[in-house]
Amino acid sequence: MTLEKLPDFEIYETGRQIRKSAKTVRSCIVEGYGRRKYKGDWIKFLVYSLSSNDETLDHLETLFETRSLDDKDLYDKLHEMIVILGKKLNKFLQSVERQHLTG
Repeated sequence: MTLEKLPDFEIYETGRQIRKSAKTVRSCIVEGYGRRKYKGDWIKFLVYSLSSNDETLDHLETLFETRSLDDKDLYDKLHEMIVILGKKLNKFLQSVERQHLTG
């Protein structure tokens, strides 16, 4: 979407940011998992992942609000996917936090 559905000026501005924040969601999960022995680090990286997901959603909403992304069906589909991912990440984070407390 960021390379095909946006005006040229947005491909290199907000398009780059949305690509970066979306990739960071996954990268933080992977990095945190690598540190899972240290529960505090694991939780911290899951929070980073959730924050990056929120950032991705914000960038998508900005693109739509400014009409840089004018495909409503695409926007709705991506928005729903990001919201669902955020809910799943939040549940997963809560689970890891509970495990951390019960040790």
